[in-house]
Amino acid sequence: MSPLLSNAILLSLFLLSLAMVLTLWRLFKGPSAQDRVLALDYLYIVAMLMMLVLGIRYASDTYFEAALLIALFGFVGSFALAKFLLRGEVIE
Repeated sequence: MSPLLSNAILLSLFLLSLAMVLTLWRLFKGPSAQDRVLALDYLYIVAMLMMLVLGIRYASDTYFEAALLIALFGFVGSFALAKFLLRGEVIE
């Protein structure tokens, strides 16, 4: 791995970690439930991106599969939370 790529990966992991910390702050401090749901959506997107960057760093397919699972469960969770906020129930 070239030093430029290694430094870019470390910088991106640092920035993604910073984004995750700020998102967690919004998740706990958010004034409304909609803000918290959006923060949770962004949190799973940042986690997925972090897994993809780690997959590039370690050249492992396992990280890409984990990122796919995070995206899948995040979408299902976002859908369930949005439905709960709109109707007050998830299962009809």
